[in-house]
Amino acid sequence: MTDLTANRPHELVELALGLSRADGCVVIADEESTANLRWAGNALTTNGVTRGRRLTVIATVDGAEGTASGVVSREAVTAEDVEALVRAAEDAARAAGPAEDAQPLAADRPSSPDFTEPPAETSIEVFDAFGPALGEAFARAAAQGELLYGFARHEITSSYLGSSTGLRLRHDQPTGMVEINAKTADLSGSAWAGAATRDFTDVDVAALHAELTKRLGWGARKVDLPAGRYETLLPPSAVADLMVYLHWSSGGRDAHEGRTVFAKPGGGTRIGDKLSALPLTLRSDPREEGLEAAPFVLAHSTGGDVSVFDNGLPIEGTEWIREGVLNDLVTNRHAAGLTGLPLRPPVDNLVLETADQAAAPTLDEMIARTERGLLLTCLWYIREVDPATLLLTGLTRDGVYLVENGEVVGAVNNFRFNESPVDLLNRITEVGRTERCLPREWSDYFTRTAMPPVRVADFNMSSVSQAS
Repeated sequence: MTDLTANRPHELVELALGLSRADGCVVIADEESTANLRWAGNALTTNGVTRGRRLTVIATVDGAEGTASGVVSREAVTAEDVEALVRAAEDAARAAGPAEDAQPLAADRPSSPDFTEPPAETSIEVFDAFGPALGEAFARAAAQGELLYGFARHEITSSYLGSSTGLRLRHDQPTGMVEINAKTADLSGSAWAGAATRDFTDVDVAALHAELTKRLGWGARKVDLPAGRYETLLPPSAVADLMVYLHWSSGGRDAHEGRTVFAKPGGGTRIGDKLSALPLTLRSDPREEGLEAAPFVLAHSTGGDVSVFDNGLPIEGTEWIREGVLNDLVTNRHAAGLTGLPLRPPVDNLVLETADQAAAPTLDEMIARTERGLLLTCLWYIREVDPATLLLTGLTRDGVYLVENGEVVGAVNNFRFNESPVDLLNRITEVGRTERCLPREWSDYFTRTAMPPVRVADFNMSSVSQAS
């Protein structure tokens, strides 16, 4: 078994840089620790703590035709493995052709003061308050004839980035999430709730369970509805899943070259176009309270809008959509040079909000002012149908409810939907209060979101689904 404590991450970074014979070198050491709980049928089933390490070496080699790069990553690396990893990256660079995205490596940035400190770690103690609260929920569920299933995970990744140009940067990223499914005793009814967190101190298990119980109660009456277009209330989780996909599709180069929904007919991008009649702002900021993310580029590979040559560049807050108008697209330095757009690295968080948060209603208040419409719980199995319009398809899950005269009157069947989040922005008729949320479909990849509930006119439920 590999002993990951024998060498500190920053020591491996320095060792790799010292062994490098390439013209340029970037090394990223990621140290990860994870704690998790799982439960089923109102009882814990497993728990555990794991640790892992990945070392990524990026070698750059200058040539008469340009600069090539080679990237090699390996898990569970010790000091004895580093030289082989460095040589493999250098060999990959020499075997590659000139890199299209080649740029000078970043330099002249202040070093992180804690670069030489040990990595941050989580432990099972992160659940000290959450665990007992979960046990109380199990007891309530059993008394109410409910079954709770789910999992909770907390991880901390400490990333150490060093370069031959003198960069020594570090970022500690905590990521926590909990998902709970409540089912009726006969398994005929199901409801879902989830939350994202940095440390589990702000997860209210009792409130999550109360919401699940309420939704199971709504499902006592079943209503069959046909496919069609319905006024629909989307909770924050469902909005997050759609906005994250929109953000992933907002590359400046792809838009400039006419390949996405953000391309302007005839050439160029749609920056400056009004996407929503409402004053909606979609933004990212690595310093957003509660959603903090890496304030510099950490690129383990080149692809899409990310370049390994940009490692260490600072990341600032960006308004992608400003009060309904497309304001910025994601670019690396190479794409910015090709398109004339400003450099806008991707940020690992996303916030959607309306201009007047103080006046924004809660989801319950939005339900109360609904004459007739659908209320969703979450979306899943989202797939792209047409990149030119960003048409997505997917399914509803764990509760679609009928609202009539301000009250939820029953649960309806699931649907397959077909919607473009860009088109949807212009059909939002009401925006609620923004809150931190967990995008259910993308929770393995993107958890740092804050979204409002929204009311959408004519949401396209394209067919009835038998999914449960």
